Amino acid sequence: MSNPFLSEDPGIRPRRPMMALVLANTMLSTVPGISGAGPTPEKTLLTPILDAELVTTGAITSMPVRPNTPTGCPTPATITRSMIELTGLAPVLINAGLAHTPTVPCLDVYGSPGGDPRKVDAVPHAAHLFERGEMVGRLLSQYSDFLMLGECVPGGTTTALCVLRALGYEASVSSAFARNPLDLKDAVCREVLARIDETGAKGPLDILRAAGDPMMPVAAGIASTYSGDIIFAGGTQMLAVAATLKALGKRVPHQATTVYVRDDPTAGFPGSVADVGTTAYYVDPNFAGIGHVGLARYCIGEVKEGMGAGGALTLAYLMGHEPEEITRKVFDFVRKYA
Repeated sequence: MSNPFLSEDPGIRPRRPMMALVLANTMLSTVPGISGAGPTPEKTLLTPILDAELVTTGAITSMPVRPNTPTGCPTPATITRSMIELTGLAPVLINAGLAHTPTVPCLDVYGSPGGDPRKVDAVPHAAHLFERGEMVGRLLSQYSDFLMLGECVPGGTTTALCVLRALGYEASVSSAFARNPLDLKDAVCREVLARIDETGAKGPLDILRAAGDPMMPVAAGIASTYSGDIIFAGGTQMLAVAATLKALGKRVPHQATTVYVRDDPTAGFPGSVADVGTTAYYVDPNFAGIGHVGLARYCIGEVKEGMGAGGALTLAYLMGHEPEEITRKVFDFVRKYA
């Protein structure tokens, strides 16, 4: 049965839930105009670390910055943090390949930042990272019966586009920008696909090696061995992981994301979900009616999703919190940074 808050109830009521977030960088985020996840292209490389700090501690302490976009829109990490406070969960952070050393404790799989897939194999050790992800999946299975697995990879919608198309999907992808720089992403993707054709990357992990980012093989490995219920928190980036798992013949998790990803006309997300053959749950936190001018910007297509925000909202609901309580908690938290 649907309700205004969640498009469909997954029917899962976890006893020992866990939220995990896979952090990584791709050098594509430093290409001017591709990523809105940072004040400058170079500073996008810091975004996962600042988000991890905020989600874990409730504040960004290593730099004098506010968790808002230049237009005053609260970042998705603020939404995830507010749900961490509401549910009392401790998030598990996994370093899949960051350019800078994290400032909060992480599980480390000892990956490197993803290279620019137009020029080099983006994730040369994708197969090793998949195996390490499998180890993490077994580990997390010991401590929980439900896993909400999200990510933070600036520039990752572009690697997701490359991977989905290389796997044979007629996909488009979302963007943190209100105006999706699709022409730029398409141009990058054409170069990447041409290079894949030359090198002959065919298998799913070969495609991640050539065109992906470090988050993808790690998240795929985790999902392939996790023994409980699992939902992917996120939009097109986690859909690329789901498509990889399908190509590997593994279980394909359902996804939880925001209505802002679903309603992005440039992304065609519901169609891509259907093509991959999975199910997406869409959460509507009513940011239009909440009375916060920054959060209302989500409704005009800014930011939309990230750092597991849609999944965090969904998880709070599955843990028994009422939609009004969830929305109020987001409002109260982001108001501190207005």
